[in-house]
Order: sequence, then C-alpha cells, then structure tokens
Amino acid sequence: MDPHHPVLFLVGASHHTAPLHIREKLSLDAPKAAQLAERLRATPGMREFALINTCNRVELYGVAAAGHAVHALRQVMAEVTGCDPGEFEAVSVLQHNHAAINHLFEVAAGLDSQIVGEAEILGQVKEAYATAQEKKWVGPVLNRVFQKTFQAAKHIRTHTAVGQGQISIATVAVDLAGKIFGDLTETHVLVVGAGDIGLKTAQAFQSRGAKSITVASRTLANAEHTAALTGGWAASLADLPELLAKADIVASSTSAPDAVITAAMTTAAMKTRRDRPLFLIDLALPRDVEPAAAELSNVFLYNLDDLAKIAEGNLAQRRAEVAKCRTILTERTAALWPQVAPYLQPGDNGTTPKV
Repeated sequence: MDPHHPVLFLVGASHHTAPLHIREKLSLDAPKAAQLAERLRATPGMREFALINTCNRVELYGVAAAGHAVHALRQVMAEVTGCDPGEFEAVSVLQHNHAAINHLFEVAAGLDSQIVGEAEILGQVKEAYATAQEKKWVGPVLNRVFQKTFQAAKHIRTHTAVGQGQISIATVAVDLAGKIFGDLTETHVLVVGAGDIGLKTAQAFQSRGAKSITVASRTLANAEHTAALTGGWAASLADLPELLAKADIVASSTSAPDAVITAAMTTAAMKTRRDRPLFLIDLALPRDVEPAAAELSNVFLYNLDDLAKIAEGNLAQRRAEVAKCRTILTERTAALWPQVAPYLQPGDNGTTPKV
C-alpha cells in the first residue's frame, strides 16, 4: 500500500485479538460512539466511515485520502474508549483494500464470530450501515462494499450449511444448561434483560422444555412483553435478590454499564439456597456478573469466552463448510474490487465525497 494513495481500510479489535477484559474497555456506549464519530469527522482526509460495535468487536471501516492518515486512528480510538494506547495497539488490527473487504464479508457471514455460523451478526452489520447512511458518513465506496457484503452473506446462508442448526450464543448457553441439568422441565430459569438476546435465550429455554421462566428487566413493560412471548413471568431488576435465591439457571444479557449481579448479591442469595447450585451465564459486554461471584461455593459462572470454547467443540463438523465459504467470499472480493478501485486512485482530488 502506498501511504500517499487513497485507501479503503479497517482498524479495530475483536475476540480474536482482545481478551474479554480488554473488549469491555473498548465497548462503545452511545455517548462514546457519538464522540468517536465526531472525532472521525474532524480527522483530515477521512472521507467515509462506518462503525461496527458488538460484544465481540469494535471495528471501523473507512476510506481515507491517504494511507498514512489511517495510523492516527488507533490513537483516536484508544482515547475515546479510555483504553491505554499501547494496550490498544497490541490488540488492534489494521487491514487495507482487498483484505478489509474480505474481512467484512467474513464478519457478516458469521465466519469470524465467536460462535461460527451465528446469524445475529448480519443484523448488527446492517444496523451499523443503516446508522452510517442516516448520518451521511458513507459514500460510493462503502455503499457499494456494504451492499455487496449483504449479498455475499445471504449467498452463504442460502448455499452452504455453515449456519445449520440455528446457531447463536443463546442456543449455546441453553445447550450448556441442558447438559448440566438434563431435563429442564423442573428447573427455574431467570433471564435478566429483555432485549433481543434475552428474548432469544428465553425462547431457547422454552423450546428445551423449561416451564418456569422469569424475565427481569429495568423496564417492567419490556419484561412483560418478552415474558408473554415465552410463557413466562415478568419482574423488575429491583427484584433480583429474591429472584436469585429461587433460580437454578440465570442467563443475563443487559446493556448496563456495570454489573447488575454482584458478588454480594450472590452471596446473600446462596445463604438461602441450602447447598443448591446456581449456574450463572453472562451473555453481556460489559459483563453483567461480577467475576468474584464465581469464587463462591456452588456458584458456576460462564461468560462469552467460556461459551465460545464450548462451541468450538461443535465446529469440527463444520470446518469443511467454513473452507467452502471462505473460497466463495474470496472470489466475491476479487469481483468487487474493480468496482471500488477507481475511487482509490492517486490524484482523485476528492471524487469520493467527504463526510
């Protein structure tokens, strides 16, 4: 890559490069995402950008007037997230042109996910692009790249078996609970968080035969909606101490900035349980459950990285499909490149609009 030529790039970090405690630091809430966008808009030479911000990745895709302008973005992202610059440098990835496109294709198709083949990431990529469109952050290069990304992901879903079996973090969590408890019919399940993951988790428990499901949310109306869809009961987060004392399995997936299930709360709940074990499944980032809770007797805590390791054992049978998918996406990257390369020629003088 010529540092003086326009460039399509990716800079960011994911579960492949950053452990859970670093991903927590990099996670962008709404104010930080807005701050990062303003910094990007003010960065000289930045023409287009879109930000993908999920539990497992913070990735910035963009078009810069010159390659040398991209390196400063690591510093910008570290400053906005509050991550130490050296720490971010150690876990971040920088890719250009073909490699950046191919990576986005693999992300949207679920090949780069912690749970390989999961489908939720495609919706998250679509949301990221919709936001970038609404804010007018993208132009002809990223518009074309994202449109082709969605076509490629759809092709992978339709013509390969990599996502066979409705794979998701929610189903992996419920499968784990099933292996531990066997029959889930008599277990008391508490789902904390009534968002998309909470709903899918409650539905997965219901499909495995669980009959006692309570959904707790900061907003009771949201809990009532999710509970109604899954035949469960609704509760408020204020009821968590009492709910923990009764539950066998707790799956938590809120968007709270701090832990909603503390070690102290868990300690108090365990005093009333008479040696009954408590299984906590933390599906959130930042984490919902204080890690110190795992140190308590008869408390078993699993987080996103733990679930990914469990899911890895199921990946062997899909490896051939993954290889097939990567071949397809490499071919599609090569076909797309001639369509965007003209916007990245030296002497472009701003053919691609600035944001």
